[in-house]
Amino acid sequence: MRAHEAGALHADISHQGPAWLRTPADVNALVPALWPRSVTRGADGAVAVAGLSVRDIAAEFGTPVYVLDEADLRSRCRDFRAAFPTEDVYYAGKAFLCRAVVRMIAEEGLHLDVCTGGELATALSAGMPPERMGFHGNNKSVAELSRALDAGVGRIIVDSFTEIDRLTALARERGVRPRVLVRVTVGVEAHTHEFIATAHEDQKFGFSLAGGAAATAAFKILDEGVLELRGLHSHIGSQIFDASGFEVSARRVLALQAQIRDARGVELPELDLGGGFGIAYTTQDDPANPQDLAKRLRKIVDSECAAENLAVPHLSIEPGRAIVGPAVFTLYEVGTVKDLDGLRTYVSVDGGMSDNIRTALYDASYSATLASRASTAQPLLARVVGKHCESGDIVVKDEFLPADVQPGDLVAVPGTGAYCRSMASNYNHVPRPPVVAVRDGQARLIVRRETEDDLLALDVG
Repeated sequence: MRAHEAGALHADISHQGPAWLRTPADVNALVPALWPRSVTRGADGAVAVAGLSVRDIAAEFGTPVYVLDEADLRSRCRDFRAAFPTEDVYYAGKAFLCRAVVRMIAEEGLHLDVCTGGELATALSAGMPPERMGFHGNNKSVAELSRALDAGVGRIIVDSFTEIDRLTALARERGVRPRVLVRVTVGVEAHTHEFIATAHEDQKFGFSLAGGAAATAAFKILDEGVLELRGLHSHIGSQIFDASGFEVSARRVLALQAQIRDARGVELPELDLGGGFGIAYTTQDDPANPQDLAKRLRKIVDSECAAENLAVPHLSIEPGRAIVGPAVFTLYEVGTVKDLDGLRTYVSVDGGMSDNIRTALYDASYSATLASRASTAQPLLARVVGKHCESGDIVVKDEFLPADVQPGDLVAVPGTGAYCRSMASNYNHVPRPPVVAVRDGQARLIVRRETEDDLLALDVG
């Protein structure tokens, strides 16, 4: 069942009709596009992942807890690897990174993109081959660049003239010639939230194409001859469903490739079109599958290279959300249910903006389901909220839950693999939740829950 065929069960409220148009069966249903592939609702009504009931997960690990379907994550890695067999697929570690995930993506044949020293340290500690890594970031420190060079990171995506000078000096000191890509700001306005659109001109990333900085950066690297310029990089944003942005981006970046060839006689061998491929958070989202993405991107690149009389460069992409996002759901326990005289019902859970800031930060939309049991009660329009001292502490803005939802119930929110645990905080001194990987009916802890002792260990006053 495609997301748009499932009706507006989990849609934004503007797309929903009154609650009486929903049935208990609708509310109990799990829309496949929104959940990890092994998730089902058992005969007892409880949600299960890879054959393991969420009741058992909650009993062993507590709530809130991020639940990762390992087979689902691995299958999505394989989907991208199969769709891009001759290209390089870099998993974008910023979406979610821990040592277990590093090992999973390495075993499935993917490369890894990191953007801080901490992500680099995590990858190296998990045994990721450094030559299969790329290093992003708009303000890489001398220490971070030094560690990347000493580790032998396969490529560094340079983001400013300061960084070019900094990296050049470090490379000279070490007598090495690191491979670099120039990040180009192509002026494409991705159809996404302002804070996650990264290719328009007025933002912190990359070198401006329109202003000439991108060409100047490439010429500087080529003329100095210390760094090995392998190609250009463009990333236009996140949660993108429309391929037209990639078409415009590729056209502009490849025009710069041609400009570099004409000016310096060098045809750069690589092109990275970034990531940002969208996933289904609600039934209103209809993302493309990796095979369709691959066909579209190849067609775009082949066409633009032909127009510029360029050899087709070696292509790479950077999916993060599209791999880990759908593979994880967050499991909460209901603490209170508050009805505001028919205006709205607030279902408060034991987490909130400390484990998922995206609703508050990006106005992101999520779905939810009663996970510990099925219900024959009529649907109730609810808002799932957290326990923090903020009115904006909202997990799911509008969702139909059974009218008999009550304290002690478990509620699951799908699509939380990307940018939830990685952006989690200790707001209100709440320890961050654990991550549990489930496979073949067995659960294992891959990131443990923080404790109050962890919080106090940092407080040296």
